Amino acid sequence: MTATRASTRLDPLPSDSVPFAHASERQFAQLLDFYQIEWQYEPTSFDLEWDPDGHITRRFTPDFYLPAYDLYIEITTLNQKLVTKKNRKVRKLRELYPEVTCKIFYQRDYLSLVTKYGLDNVKIV
Repeated sequence: MTATRASTRLDPLPSDSVPFAHASERQFAQLLDFYQIEWQYEPTSFDLEWDPDGHITRRFTPDFYLPAYDLYIEITTLNQKLVTKKNRKVRKLRELYPEVTCKIFYQRDYLSLVTKYGLDNVKIV
């Protein structure tokens, strides 16, 4: 999704029309929109595990994809137990799909961005 605004009118930005799972994802998308960085929300799911019959038993869907950088981003502002689970998924993703680049933004990374760019008006749950 590419964010552009006409000088005489305010067009809705991509982040205005996506039903995000968490407020932190919306804030991150707004930051990308502001800097006119094209992004896609949860565009790809990667199969990570299969049962003996070949049915998928575990899958990972990163939050964002930035086509210009060929980069997936997973934002995690959750408790440590869930962060550990996401770390395992990203390790498995890298093992199975070495050509895919995925960066995890941990809570500290996210809070640093939010503070730096003045987006800290939304409480993180």
